[in-house]
Amino acid sequence: MATKSARMLALIDAVQRNGTPIIDLLIRIALFRVFFWSGLVKIHDWAGTVQLFQYEYMVPVLPPNLAALLAASCELGASSFVLIGLLTRLAALPLLLMSMVIQFILGAANPSYNDLEHYLWMVLLLSVIVRGPGVISIDTWLRRQVVPTISPVFRRQ
Repeated sequence: MATKSARMLALIDAVQRNGTPIIDLLIRIALFRVFFWSGLVKIHDWAGTVQLFQYEYMVPVLPPNLAALLAASCELGASSFVLIGLLTRLAALPLLLMSMVIQFILGAANPSYNDLEHYLWMVLLLSVIVRGPGVISIDTWLRRQVVPTISPVFRRQ
């Protein structure tokens, strides 16, 4: 007969085993929603977006047109890769960089960009970069289906 503590540990293990993939997917959905919608807003009014990059954001080093193009491309493209879990860690890197620019460069110049929400984005992106996309992802499917056929070195034990 299992003890009460053993049953509790089994329950905790089951919740973690079954809940973690869902949480990983929810994190990716939340990140997609934030960045993809921002990219849609940018392309909806491209002239206004370029003006924002020229007069409001004033990102150092890059010309406003290029900065706007890179930002919209990353928000739309990288967030889509994060959502489906394809090249997820790599796709999360430009989004993390954008969040850091918003918080630490724009936030230093204009206090209205100094927002706790940017830190939350960074934490979620770092979670995806460090832990990976989770089980419900194309990356995991590829690792399980394709990589072992290429090289037995990559097989998980």
